[in-house]
Amino acid sequence: MWVAVVPAKNEQGRIRRVLQTLSRLPFDLIIPVINGSTDETLNDALDARLNQVHILYFSESLGIDVPRAVGALYAQNIAATGVVFVDGDMTGDIGPTLEQLMATVDQGVDLALTNCYPYITNRESLANEVLKYRGRLNRELGLFSALGLASPSHGPHAVSAGLLAAVPVQELCVPPVMLALARQAGLNIKVAAAIPHRRLGSKTRDGEHARQIAHTIIGDCLEAIHVYRGLPRSRTTKKKTFIGYDSSRRRDILEEFILRTANAIP
Repeated sequence: MWVAVVPAKNEQGRIRRVLQTLSRLPFDLIIPVINGSTDETLNDALDARLNQVHILYFSESLGIDVPRAVGALYAQNIAATGVVFVDGDMTGDIGPTLEQLMATVDQGVDLALTNCYPYITNRESLANEVLKYRGRLNRELGLFSALGLASPSHGPHAVSAGLLAAVPVQELCVPPVMLALARQAGLNIKVAAAIPHRRLGSKTRDGEHARQIAHTIIGDCLEAIHVYRGLPRSRTTKKKTFIGYDSSRRRDILEEFILRTANAIP
């Protein structure tokens, strides 16, 4: 059983297009995790009228990446064999990319990533800084030759049921930590597809958001390196701490969802 998990907050005008793209692929279930939306995202998802869609709705914002963990737990509880994560604003022609991810997991890979930088171009200094830490983590894990700069923090990716069994669902809230724990567990990790970032169709955001995302990913990579080394978690390097959006991750709501889900299972 293949499941797509779609985090969505304020994606009116986009979420329906994403769901329609997913409906044309061999997904048994599509799970939009709609959270903290103040627009018509929920109604857009309902109006899509797709049989595969099962909405998980939260009135509060879950923060970055937490919706992935929520959707993954639901998928795990219904015995999904594979899960694809697709952001609710990715309106580009990503169908072939998702098919590649699914096929790679079906062939025995546990974590299939997308390379969103398949060729070198001139980049802004902030992007270069993020990529430096992504590369640093992949080298730490001994995976740079296989993954390059690819990361579960960026772009669609897919996981196997084996990964969901081996990595605590709470760790999906910090994708680089999930990557590090998958490596520790000896799981099979591979870049399965390549698509330039601009072709994902993600919406354009302001410079402050870009800075916060950058600091989130850098901090996540630092945390993952500490976890991999068996050290206390830290998001600090050279006396600088990278928090970004980490403080907005509602792990408390996730824990409540985990408990509620466990109590609901016979």
